[in-house]
Amino acid sequence: MNATARQVITAARELSDAVGRLKFRPPVAYVYNPLDYAWEAHETYLRRFAATRKRVMFLGMNPGPFGMAQTGVPFGEVAAVRDWMKVQTAVSQPKRVHPKRPVEGFACTRSEVSGRRLWGLFSERFGTAEKFFAEHFVANYCPLAFMDEGARNLTPDKFTAAESEPLYAACDAHLREVVAVLKPEWLIGVGDFAEKRARLALGEAGVRFGRILHPSPASPAANRGWSAAATKQLQALGIWA
Repeated sequence: MNATARQVITAARELSDAVGRLKFRPPVAYVYNPLDYAWEAHETYLRRFAATRKRVMFLGMNPGPFGMAQTGVPFGEVAAVRDWMKVQTAVSQPKRVHPKRPVEGFACTRSEVSGRRLWGLFSERFGTAEKFFAEHFVANYCPLAFMDEGARNLTPDKFTAAESEPLYAACDAHLREVVAVLKPEWLIGVGDFAEKRARLALGEAGVRFGRILHPSPASPAANRGWSAAATKQLQALGIWA
């Protein structure tokens, strides 16, 4: 393992420890930390694809229930991680599991639409994972997935300041560290929240900021042709030809 990957892996362990100590009030009833129970897969992803400087770093919000929550990889739709990135490891269990949101790891048959769209675009454009990751990287701002008692997904932008501030402090520190190591020219938020948090965390760090439409199926705009829309946005920024 080279020094670059080692630094990013150390930063991820520190982030996992920091957010693992936080407590959340209702409506948060379940918290999944894939940097803990899916650490082997996440470490493999970092060791393989975060070993060199990057030109473009994409930043998501937090894990989806059938993506990173299953595979430990950001936007980690099982087929994309297993078949395109060739990452597949054992995955254990969160401390408390909602019966409607089991963690089945790479045996999960549910597809994470956001991840399928994101990695699908990258695989179509670059062909191999190695060609994509030569200049690009994908991370999440927050590593935790949150659910209420009914298994509804909760996002950190809806939390009170008392809960979000210590969470954001840990995530900001981690983002600054990863950017200092990978030295991207561009930081692209996948959605509004990620771009906003990146700007606040990094300030005048010498990084250029941008945003692409979030690929969530909850977005009507994304459902009208996300791949073409995101490509057009990246071309308008001058990132892709």
